[in-house]
Amino acid sequence: MAVVWLLGGAPVSARSQGLLAEPEALVPHLLTVPGEAMLIDPAPPSAPPVADVTSLGLAADEVGLASWYGAQFHRRRTASGELFDMRALTAAHPTLPFGSRVCVRSQMTGRSVVVRINDRGPHVRNRVIDLSRGAAEALGMIGLGLKPVELFALDDDEKDCPGP
Repeated sequence: MAVVWLLGGAPVSARSQGLLAEPEALVPHLLTVPGEAMLIDPAPPSAPPVADVTSLGLAADEVGLASWYGAQFHRRRTASGELFDMRALTAAHPTLPFGSRVCVRSQMTGRSVVVRINDRGPHVRNRVIDLSRGAAEALGMIGLGLKPVELFALDDDEKDCPGP
């Protein structure tokens, strides 16, 4: 546990002061990443609410935060051995087999994209998938950094995301 020293010299537990808050404890539309703060775009007030897919019997295989990576890794070798193309609809996942296809649906906007797993990651705690820039653009998350998503593993014969 980290200890913070106040000017008076008395140690204070950082956890007791709320300095090590989990993402759920942060302001709902503000998520922090070391060195930067990012806003998550809330749905516009006039927009109809996004359908709750669990109420339709479609339970997501995984739910969590997605991040994306682009130019700094473009044309570098992925864990699968292929060259990373930031414009392709690909992603990094910690455990899914290379070549498997996943539907990624934004919990904020309801937009979805099918990606192919070709890399390992994310290498940051509390994230479920790292998307290519192309996939991030399809979800509308460029400039946002992080977005809450639902993941649906697709069978070999499935080409599209499950209906809402």
